[in-house]
Amino acid sequence: MKFLRLFYLLPVWSVLVACGEIHESLSEKTPVDYVNPYVGNISHLLVPTFPTIQLPNSMLRVYPGRADYTSELLQGLPIAVTHHRERSAFSLSPCQDGPLRPVVSYTYDNEHISPYAYDVEIASTQSEVPMQVSYALSHQSAIYQIGFDPSHPVYVTISSRDGALRAGNGFICGHQKLSDNTNIYLYVEVQESPVESGIVEDGHINAGKDQSEGQHVCAAWRFADGTPSVSLRYGISFISEEQAERNMRRELNGFDAAALAREGRRIWNEALGRIAVEGGTEDEKTVFYTSLYRTFERPICISEDGHYFSAFDGEVHSDEGTPFYTDDWIWDTYRAAHPLRLLINQKNEEDIIASYLRMAQQMPALWMPTFPEITGDSRRMNSNHAVATVADAVAKGLRVDTATAYEACRRGMEEKTLAPWSGEPAGWIDAFYREKGYVPALRPGEQETDPHVHPFEKRQPVAVTLGTSYDHWCLSQIAKALGKREEAAHYLQCSHNYRNLFHAETGFFHPKDKEGKWIEPFDYRFSGGMGAREYYGENNGWIYRWDVPHHVADLIRLMGGRERFVANLDQTFREPLGRSKYAFYAQLPDHTGNVGQFSMANEPSLHVPYLYNYAGQPWKTQKRIRQMLRTWFRNDLMGVPGDEDGGGMTAFVVFSSLGFYPVTPGLPVYNIGSPLFSRSSITLANGKVFEIEAQGVSDDNKYIQRAVLNGREWNKPWFNHDDLKEGGKLVLVMGSRPNKDWGAAADAMPPSADDEK
Repeated sequence: MKFLRLFYLLPVWSVLVACGEIHESLSEKTPVDYVNPYVGNISHLLVPTFPTIQLPNSMLRVYPGRADYTSELLQGLPIAVTHHRERSAFSLSPCQDGPLRPVVSYTYDNEHISPYAYDVEIASTQSEVPMQVSYALSHQSAIYQIGFDPSHPVYVTISSRDGALRAGNGFICGHQKLSDNTNIYLYVEVQESPVESGIVEDGHINAGKDQSEGQHVCAAWRFADGTPSVSLRYGISFISEEQAERNMRRELNGFDAAALAREGRRIWNEALGRIAVEGGTEDEKTVFYTSLYRTFERPICISEDGHYFSAFDGEVHSDEGTPFYTDDWIWDTYRAAHPLRLLINQKNEEDIIASYLRMAQQMPALWMPTFPEITGDSRRMNSNHAVATVADAVAKGLRVDTATAYEACRRGMEEKTLAPWSGEPAGWIDAFYREKGYVPALRPGEQETDPHVHPFEKRQPVAVTLGTSYDHWCLSQIAKALGKREEAAHYLQCSHNYRNLFHAETGFFHPKDKEGKWIEPFDYRFSGGMGAREYYGENNGWIYRWDVPHHVADLIRLMGGRERFVANLDQTFREPLGRSKYAFYAQLPDHTGNVGQFSMANEPSLHVPYLYNYAGQPWKTQKRIRQMLRTWFRNDLMGVPGDEDGGGMTAFVVFSSLGFYPVTPGLPVYNIGSPLFSRSSITLANGKVFEIEAQGVSDDNKYIQRAVLNGREWNKPWFNHDDLKEGGKLVLVMGSRPNKDWGAAADAMPPSADDEK
C-alpha cells in the first residue's frame, strides 16, 4: 500500500507508461510492442541478456543495476553502460534516509522496461521508504523523474567509481576513468532548486566542499522537506564535461519525459518496422522482434557534434561527416548481424566499416581491429574476422575504401600474432603457420614456448587454423575485387589450410604437433581442457568439424561424399554428451543449447543446420531450423540458450525466422531454410521491398514443396544477393511431409569457394 499512494505524487505520464497506455493504439500492436527486453535475462549457464534501454546503435544505453533477473536488489540507478553487457559508469541514488552512500541498495517492485523507457518502484534496504522512478532517453542524454514520500527528507546522490565530481546549486558534473586514456564525462541538471549541495563525506553533505577526486567519490543534493518529486536530465560524453552538457542541451529542450518516450517509441518503430511479418503466433512475433531489437545494441555511434574521442590513439577527431562506431565484438557479429544490417541499413554498415579503417589508421600499426570497444581494441577471441565484414560488403556492392581495407586486413593477419586474445606482433607460431599451414598443438604436458599465448585461452590451434583459412579466403576475394591476381591466388591457396588438420580416418579436424604428428589418444568431446581451448575454442571438436563455411563442397569431398557428410551431420545432432550434464558443462560452459553435440548457444554453430542444403537433403535443414527455433528461442526469461553477444546470436533468429541465412559472409548467397511466418517483407536500404510468402505454413507444415523466386520456378535451396537487392518475392509452398526432390539435385547445391588448388 505504500507504493500505491505514490502515484498521486507523480505526473500522469509515468502511470500511463507503466500501464502500457502510452501506446498510440491499444487495439493494434506496433513492432516495438512485441519487444520483450526480459527474454533471456536468466542465463542457462554464463551471461544473461540484459533488459537494455537504448535507441538503435546509440551511445547512451542503460539497464538496471543487477546481475540478472533473479537478483533481489538494485545497486543504484544506471547512468550509462560503457561496454556491452560488462560495465557501467556512475550511479544515481535517490534516498530519503541517512547516512548518504555512493551507491544505495534497493528492493524493487512493479518494474516495466521497454526499449525506450523504464519505470520502477524502489525502496532503500535501510529505511524502506518507497520511491517511484521513471526514465526515458535519447541518443546521448536522458531524463529521470523521481517521486518521493513528502514526509521524509529528499536527497539525490551521484557517484563515480574512479574519477572526479563537482557539485553546483543546480548541476553535478564530472568523469569516470575507464582505462588509461579513456574517460566518460557526465553533466546532470535538476529542475527543482536544491537547498543544499556538495560532496558527500562521512555520510553527510559537506556544503563547503564542491568537488572531489578519487575512488567512489559522491556528490549530492538535498531538497526542501515535502518535495514530492524531482526531475533531472543529463548528458554523457567521451570528449569532455562541456560536451556532455552540449549533448544534453542539443537533445533535450526541457524535462518532458513523456515527449522523450514518445520520440523513442517512434524511432524504435521506424527501425524495427523495416521488417514486417504476418502470421505466426504472438510468442513467435515477440521472439522475432525482440531478436531484431538485440541486433541494434552494437556497435554504438559515438560521434558528438561532428567529433569523436578515439581510444585507438587517445585523440579527439572530426568525423568529417561520417559517424564513428565502436563496441563491436566482430568474432560474434560478422556471421549474421553485419549481413542483416547490410540489408536494412546499408549506410550504417558502410559507416561501421569506415570506422574500422579509421581505427586501423589510428593504431600504431595498420591492423584491422578484431574486438573494438570504447577503450580500444581488446583483441579478444581468435582470428581476424573484420576481413569477412569487408569481403561481404564488397561482394554485395557497398561503398568501401577497398584498397585501404585490403591493406589493413592483410597486415592485421600477417603482422599480428595469430595467438588468441593477443595484439602482439607475429612470433614463431605465425612463422610456423606460414610455412606449414597450421598452428601446432602442444602435446599433453608440453610447456608453452610462445610468450604471446594467453595462459588461459591457450593456442586454440584447430580453431585458429580453420578461422584463418576462412579469413584468407575473404582476403582473396578482396584482392580479386582490386584486380590483384597474384595475391588473390596466393590467399586462395592459403584458404585451403584447413586440409592440413583434417584426419581422414576419423573425419574430424584434429590437432597436430610441430612435428606433424596427430595428438593421440584423443576424444573429440572432451580433449583440450577447459573450453577445449588447448585445441579448439569454447566448443569441442564436434562443432569445429563444420567450421569451413567458405568451402563446404571441399569438406564434403574430404568426408567421402554427400552420403557420408549427411551421416556425420546427423550424428552431430544425435551424439550424446558422454558425461553427466554437470560434468560436461563444467568443462564446456559455452557449449549449451545442446541437441546431441550440436550447440545452439555459440556462434560457430549457427551455420551448421544449413549444411544439409549442400548435400542434397535440404528438407533436413528445414526440419533442423524449426527444431532449433522452437527448442531454444522462446518468449520467457530463459529463452536464449547462451551468451547472446549483442546481435551475434539473435541475428540468426531473425534470418532463420524469415526463411534464409548467409552461411558464408563474403559470398553473396543466402541459404533457404523454413520460415515461421506466412508473409514477411523486408524494406531494403534502397527502399525496395523483398517479400517471402510461405503458403500454408504452420508448425507441422515446415517442409518446402515447391518454390517460385521472382516469378520463376525455383528448385534450389539458395538464392543470390542479386535476386533480392532490387526487391522481389520468394514464394514457398509448405507441407507437412518432406519433398525430398526439391533442391536435391547435385547441381542445386549452394556455391562454395572457387575450387582452385
